[in-house]
Amino acid sequence: MDFVSAVVKVLFAELARKILTTEGTEFHRGTPQRNLYLAWASYSIQSIEETTFPDHLVGAYLHPLCKIMFPIRGSPMATIEAPVHPHLHAHEPVFRNEPATDFTRSEVAREMRQALNNVRSQLGREYDLIIGGHRVRTQDKIVSLNPARPSEVVGVHQKAGKEHVEPAMQAALKAFESWSRTSWDERIALLFRTTELLRERKFELMACLVYEVSKNWAEADADIAETIDFCNFYAFEALRLSRAKAPVQLPGEHDQIAYIPLGVGAVIPPWNFPCAIMAGMTLASIVSGNTVILKPSSDSPTIAAKFVEILEEAGMPEGVVNFCPGAGGSFGDAVVAHPKTRFIAFTGSREVGLRINKVAADRAPGQIWIKRTILEMGGKDAIVVDADADLDAAVEGVAISAFGFQGQKCSACSRAIVDGRIYDKFLERLKSRVERMPIGDPAENVYMGAVINEGSMKSIMNYIEIGKRDGRLITGGERDTKAGDGYFIRPTVIADIQPGSKLEQEEIFGPVLVVIKSKDFENGLDIANDTEFGLTGAVYTNSPEKIALAKREFHVGNLYINRKCTGAIVGAHPFGGFNMSGTDSKAGGPDYLLLFTQMKSIGEKIT
Repeated sequence: MDFVSAVVKVLFAELARKILTTEGTEFHRGTPQRNLYLAWASYSIQSIEETTFPDHLVGAYLHPLCKIMFPIRGSPMATIEAPVHPHLHAHEPVFRNEPATDFTRSEVAREMRQALNNVRSQLGREYDLIIGGHRVRTQDKIVSLNPARPSEVVGVHQKAGKEHVEPAMQAALKAFESWSRTSWDERIALLFRTTELLRERKFELMACLVYEVSKNWAEADADIAETIDFCNFYAFEALRLSRAKAPVQLPGEHDQIAYIPLGVGAVIPPWNFPCAIMAGMTLASIVSGNTVILKPSSDSPTIAAKFVEILEEAGMPEGVVNFCPGAGGSFGDAVVAHPKTRFIAFTGSREVGLRINKVAADRAPGQIWIKRTILEMGGKDAIVVDADADLDAAVEGVAISAFGFQGQKCSACSRAIVDGRIYDKFLERLKSRVERMPIGDPAENVYMGAVINEGSMKSIMNYIEIGKRDGRLITGGERDTKAGDGYFIRPTVIADIQPGSKLEQEEIFGPVLVVIKSKDFENGLDIANDTEFGLTGAVYTNSPEKIALAKREFHVGNLYINRKCTGAIVGAHPFGGFNMSGTDSKAGGPDYLLLFTQMKSIGEKIT
């Protein structure tokens, strides 16, 4: 954006500030026109934030405008009447992703350390269930631990049981009566207010992730940035859906289409992206007009509690999101089976996802709909390396994809399939690269932290022992006790694994990479496709013909060419997989909100 455009934006912000603070105006707080105006204003705010001009202008115009446009619940705000049909299409800024935090800047690193200190002082806090806006305490508790320091309690949470299912459902049903009839504009405005609060508390939320799931600073930053992206992107998508028109108008009729909410949904997120995925599924649900029973993972309920606090602060009505940590086998299954549950949004293991799909398919007494399941269930992701590939780039891409966040990503590279002509050279360089990855407490911003819990650590070590028998250990293969008392495992590379073997087929979900030798690129694609999963994959090759072949034949939901297979960006890489990787529900894409709505077609005779 040029300087003149920036000045125009700033002048708009100043004009809006003056209008909104004028005494005696009539821009009523509850009107749809006001909320649509706020949506437009948020676009201007985003453009201003991403424009480079003197800091004193930002302080003088942008931040006061944010406070005025998106007030915290209970804050005073004057109002003014807006046009019924504002011309949003004239200069609408497009969605832009949240930028990465630059921790190399000393003042940024200092702010992160301060946030870590502040959050550390809150460790051990007790959090309540929230059902219909009411705080509930239970006898049974869920204790969230720091994986890098298992003696350190991050949060103590109430444990929802079967007895809490009906109260949560009734609260969600009651809230649905009004929330489903709330205008798109008001629901969109809630997301924009939430976005601003997420940005204000960004470092606090990152610090929480460092302690609760052992993410290093960059991984925590990516998680919260994706949360902000989901919040903004789904607001944009909701605005688009709210304008939907029938593609054909018959003579003598007024033909309309409307996307309406489904009902009460169960949102069941994982622990590995405990803010982004949890928030993304929740935000998509509520901006579409649904209400939610949120059951976060028992390994990461604290970050979910903080997110719900932010929704409340942004003005979310009571009962729209009901916060209910609990066991999957009791509370979770009962919510899924409830006849009033309309949809289930789940991310997690294949086994749990299939069980949810099965339970949801059974019609319960009193159930009048087919439950919708929105499932993402992991992968066994492969990177295929051709003989003509840039070897250094391929090694780097494989190493980062395999061991970022300790390999605990459903998109992580767990199979490197390498052309036999470069196989030995690839292994030599990969070994050198992996052995330079430091391990330790992520609070100190060490690259690799601990795996999520003791049970996961034992499972991963069992797979490593099988790998030592079935293949050749290149590096790693043991706990790293020097890193501390946490669940630290050295990044492990096992070569000469045969296609079809246990380690080549099963999702390990830890810092374990198997390397497989292929005859050529085509054989590598065959091996990569020979799995029941189909989430992400990548190829490294300099051949346009082989790239075209991969685009056509590599059967995954997210395919990457000459880059790592992790790090999907909202909007650019809508995320979701094929086969046993789920229902291909593309989070962060233009189809996602359709999964949380149903289209109503209306034909009105006018002559």
